[in-house]
Amino acid sequence: MRWEYRTVAFPIPRGFFPLRTGGRVEGEEVTRALNGLGADGWELVAAFDTNYEGGSTNAVVCILKRPAPD
Repeated sequence: MRWEYRTVAFPIPRGFFPLRTGGRVEGEEVTRALNGLGADGWELVAAFDTNYEGGSTNAVVCILKRPAPD
């Protein structure tokens, strides 16, 4: 079987006052996006965060796959 892959990144909001801007991924946004992709046949196979220097999270990255069209 052949697969096609898709990468989706959810950036972490940053600002001068990170505690006031949230500094985290909006769970409902991720849920809506993944449910929409799942309805199109995409399956989540991995999720990880990417970091800025100093260890704070830059984005959450999701890797999805589905069978490739013939």
